[in-house]
Amino acid sequence: MTLASEIAASRDAILARVAHAVSSAGRAPGSVALVAVSKQQPDDRIDAMLATGQRLFGENRVQEAQARWTDRRAQLSDLRLRLIGPLQSNKAADAVALFDAIDSLDRPKLAAAIADAAQKHGRCPELLVQVNTGEEPQKAGLMPAEVDAFIGAARRDYGLPISGLMCIPPVDEEPAMHFALLVKIAARNGLAELSMGMSDDFETAIRFGATQIRVGSALFGQRS
Repeated sequence: MTLASEIAASRDAILARVAHAVSSAGRAPGSVALVAVSKQQPDDRIDAMLATGQRLFGENRVQEAQARWTDRRAQLSDLRLRLIGPLQSNKAADAVALFDAIDSLDRPKLAAAIADAAQKHGRCPELLVQVNTGEEPQKAGLMPAEVDAFIGAARRDYGLPISGLMCIPPVDEEPAMHFALLVKIAARNGLAELSMGMSDDFETAIRFGATQIRVGSALFGQRS
């Protein structure tokens, strides 16, 4: 099997699982977007994934994404990039210039930097607030108890259009309770977008209402 056919088969299999999970949850077809997590993937795998028609990708680091996507973006008008990794405030301007969405907003200093960059660029990416649902000290994201006040301040003080939430549950805990918590926080803040679920748990996330799932290894194969 060639790399191109291997990648195409992996994507078809994931899309079939997504469609089944969506149908089983009684949700509308097409209500869940597949974000292909392309961080650290070699060029041949990226190009093979693009050849399947995949146009929505997630990246962890601004500089890596700039190197990978700047030229490709010039050639592909329908390409959409989401920053799913932690963002340093001093990289906010670069992130606003490159990404269609920043899914890891989690502190006032970063909100201020994004607002400033958005004003200068005349456009603001879609913004999701990252929630540290497991309250893990090593992980980025706001503590659940802080989220409501932060969203209010981001809207009021910085004029930021917050559209949803993102979480990464602890690896050693049942993800369902974390997805349920994210849904609850989103509902009381009037947020429609939920980025939750990865290669191992996206079907559970879809059952709880995920609108975006982030899949890397199950699409591209394990990184070397």
